[in-house]
Amino acid sequence: MSDIILNSLETHAGTGSKALAERLSRWDKDDIAARIWQRDGTVWVGDPELAQNTPELSNRLDWLELPEIMVEALSDLDGFIVEVLASGFTRVVVLGMGGSSLIAEVWAKVFGVAEGFFPVTILDSTHPLVVSSVIESGDLESTLFLVSSKSGGTLETLSFFNFFYHQLSLLKENPGENFVAITDPGSKLEGLARDRAFRKTFPTPSEVGGRYSALTLFGLLPAALLGLPVKDLLEKAQAMMAACAPEINAGDNPALQLGAFLGEMAQAGRDKLTLVLSPQLQPFAVWLEQLIAESTGKKGFGLVPVIVGGYENLPFLDRDNEPAKDRLYLFLRLADDENSALDQAWSRVQVDQEPSALITINEILNLAQEIWRFELATAAVGVVLGLNPFDQPDVEAAKIGARQAMLAWQESGVLPTLERLFDGADLKINGSHHFAGIANLKAGLKRFIDAVTPGDYIALLVYLPQTRSLDMALQQLQKKLQDFCRVPVTIGYGPRFLHSTGQLHKGDGNHGLFLQISGALEKNLPLPDSGYSFATLIAAQAQGDYQALRNAGRRIMSLELASANIDKILLSLADNE
Repeated sequence: MSDIILNSLETHAGTGSKALAERLSRWDKDDIAARIWQRDGTVWVGDPELAQNTPELSNRLDWLELPEIMVEALSDLDGFIVEVLASGFTRVVVLGMGGSSLIAEVWAKVFGVAEGFFPVTILDSTHPLVVSSVIESGDLESTLFLVSSKSGGTLETLSFFNFFYHQLSLLKENPGENFVAITDPGSKLEGLARDRAFRKTFPTPSEVGGRYSALTLFGLLPAALLGLPVKDLLEKAQAMMAACAPEINAGDNPALQLGAFLGEMAQAGRDKLTLVLSPQLQPFAVWLEQLIAESTGKKGFGLVPVIVGGYENLPFLDRDNEPAKDRLYLFLRLADDENSALDQAWSRVQVDQEPSALITINEILNLAQEIWRFELATAAVGVVLGLNPFDQPDVEAAKIGARQAMLAWQESGVLPTLERLFDGADLKINGSHHFAGIANLKAGLKRFIDAVTPGDYIALLVYLPQTRSLDMALQQLQKKLQDFCRVPVTIGYGPRFLHSTGQLHKGDGNHGLFLQISGALEKNLPLPDSGYSFATLIAAQAQGDYQALRNAGRRIMSLELASANIDKILLSLADNE
């Protein structure tokens, strides 16, 4: 490891420089680094009794040693890869949500597949068009499914499994050999894997939380199936781990430096974290978004990650055309990437003297360093803000709403009618209640965004299949809303964002306005032995999230669109003057 070069970190705190220096000095005096490694819960909550009664503050930190611990799993992992390479599989599909699947998507999109290994795709949408695309895009009998769920009881993941197990049971006598479980020991999924004769079950450490599990087999198994050098990835992470050892001063600790910077800036009101990444690193932003938003968005506060669809979408000004006082910029620059646009944006931020940080990644495998650095840095943000970075107290609200909607469906065959906040502006376009014309839709959207105030953000909550054309339409709408409202605009695809930014949306200080976009449910796709379909499930999830946001006093508007017109309608909104 001695020849591994650490990624560099450069921070510009502006008027917060004194507070940042004082924070790092205080952390040294209070021995924060060593206490984090010792699992001392009072680091986050000063009261020893409260810390003792909050078990995840001490029993969810085994991610600290993962770069070394997971070396022990390499031989078993290598043996499994040899086995499946000889078994006739042609592709891998990860069935999972949030922390169980996002890192697999990062590996697949950033690195691609090595010659002789398996393309890996991720199914984390319950939309029937997305689920059916897995059938349409390849041979099921030669597909290896990774059923990934830490708890083993994730509704979406188990629904995916039941559907594809049934499909394979129609094609072969032993469908279980196409499935691999990744889950905590003793979970419901572990028992299911045993009963259905899965090819293999990989246990994951129970004392590592889901969004901190990228360097467990949730991330390492998909990486190995893609043909990535897993041993090298762990060594890169070990180098960052060593640089952040408990005896190293906070001012020299790369993760605590970043955590103190982000925390102090957020505490000073800079709570909109704009993420600007080199083109090849762009997929990493979604993993960062979950880690940061779900860890810090609670107790009436939220550090809001803003992933821009292009550098031209960078929000620099507030509603009064002045430098925004709630913005914070984080740049991740891959040294050998095409960085002209990123560098121009960085220069603009420096000229404007905005609080900002630049991480330079020397080579693409060093992305593993950033996984570990950001995990500790995010935990350190929790220290600054005095909150628990390892729980997600508001995530369950949307799940409860979805379950209630599903119970209503099973009893009556229809989903319940919800009270709408923007009466006359919550619209169904070409649905059962046809709304007359784009002009009226624009008027409804105008009423919605009139509620924006300084310090807010807008979140587009999209319960639709993700396609390139839809991404482009949403990015144009994002830019138009940012230019008009002068607040950051985020984009999240549901239901997967419920396992990441969903916590922030309901746990922050009510600074979000939410535009829920759903529809394209003409294809039903029944779930075997359930009495409902994927169309019903995702509609119930959207409804459950809507109700949870309403119950939390959030400002939300919903649009239900027919599949044939989605891109056109969204582009028409973006063209609105």
